[in-house]
Amino acid sequence: MNQTVESAKIPFWKKICYGCGAGGGNVMSTLLASFLLSYYTDTALIGAAAIGTMFVVCRLLDGVTDLTMGGIVDKTNTKWGKARPWLIIAAPLMCIGIILILSVPQSWSEALKLVYAYATYIFLNCIVYTIFGVAHTALLARMTRDFKDRNTTSTVSSIINNAVGLVVGTMITALQLNFGWTMTGIILGLLSGVLILIPGLVCEETVGMDVTEGKPKDTLPMKEQLPAVFKNKYFWIALILGALTLFVNANAIAFLVYYCNIVLGDPMYMTTLMSVGQLPGIIVLFFMPYFSNKFSKRAFMACGALVMILGFCIIGIADTNTNLLLAGTILRSIGIGPMFAGLYAFCADAADYGEWKTGIRSEGLMGSSQSIGSKIGIGFGSACTAWVLAAVGYDATAAVQSDAVVSAVRFGYGWLGAIVSVVLLLGVLLMDVEKYLPQIRASLGEKPPMDR
Repeated sequence: MNQTVESAKIPFWKKICYGCGAGGGNVMSTLLASFLLSYYTDTALIGAAAIGTMFVVCRLLDGVTDLTMGGIVDKTNTKWGKARPWLIIAAPLMCIGIILILSVPQSWSEALKLVYAYATYIFLNCIVYTIFGVAHTALLARMTRDFKDRNTTSTVSSIINNAVGLVVGTMITALQLNFGWTMTGIILGLLSGVLILIPGLVCEETVGMDVTEGKPKDTLPMKEQLPAVFKNKYFWIALILGALTLFVNANAIAFLVYYCNIVLGDPMYMTTLMSVGQLPGIIVLFFMPYFSNKFSKRAFMACGALVMILGFCIIGIADTNTNLLLAGTILRSIGIGPMFAGLYAFCADAADYGEWKTGIRSEGLMGSSQSIGSKIGIGFGSACTAWVLAAVGYDATAAVQSDAVVSAVRFGYGWLGAIVSVVLLLGVLLMDVEKYLPQIRASLGEKPPMDR
């Protein structure tokens, strides 16, 4: 396929369709990051320490499944492309997985409940979300080579992603109270599946497609692709940034449930904090295309990290002062928005960089960096919350928690986020792939892409 077609603009309605996929994935992410731990400890009555260990043990399996899926996407050859078929497969599986994970049999012993939790968590997070996450990230790099258009597409996707997170995060509590967890799982599963199916059916792949045969060009074996990707320093930086971003987000949201219950004594205030924790981040994303194209994605993300640090510090000193809590949560939301938007576009840039340096283009394996990073972040973020609660003696059946539990929840919701955000800022400063984009565009524009 010629360079003109590969660099063609993506119609705005297809950008929205691509973003629907991100929203579908965020249905699951919001559930796992915000409510799954409290569901396991307070409804299924499984020990917090055991669940925390489960979250981390499953991360070991994730590294294998994500890289494997990245290689599978790169080797896929269909008239639909490499990534789209896997989104179509992921849609019904996501629906089934979400229903199963919220259906722990209440009559079983705690040991059997834990086995069920392991099985359904591995299926949903390590298999289904891996298929979705790798394919969706890879799809952006295959829709166009135009980096400005990818910035815009990533921004639209992040806006929809955050909007879905806002709606889902605020409605789960109401759904659970009115219909129970089983019906909540069915509703969330159907919503997620439909949203993921949309980009699979609609978004066309143009980069690396063979015009004469109407399918992707043949790719190198994984044993040759994998070393090339591992030599790409931006693969590792993207993975670490994704993990840190999801860690700080998952940890804050997981602690939010306990903060409202224990520190504030007002469970329904979680809806307010969940709303202000999403909406400002959506608004700031509208400025990303202008800011990123005029300056850089890295500058936009660095500003976001600084705002996150300030927001978490304000939350750290807030205690029961709801005005400070609201102010800190709004700032945290404003800061984390650019992180999510920038990462998707960075992965596409990193795929171009890898092709430029090695002659091997691997959108699937590059996409696996975000799948691995997001699941490490969500897993360790939720596990951190569980371990902290277990360490200070949290008792789900106690009417009043100890001072140690209250202090731990306050630290976890505020100061811990500030500390991780500082590390996140340092990682963003290392993500300087944009400085190579003019050379990459000139080089790849002079000869056919080396998608072999």
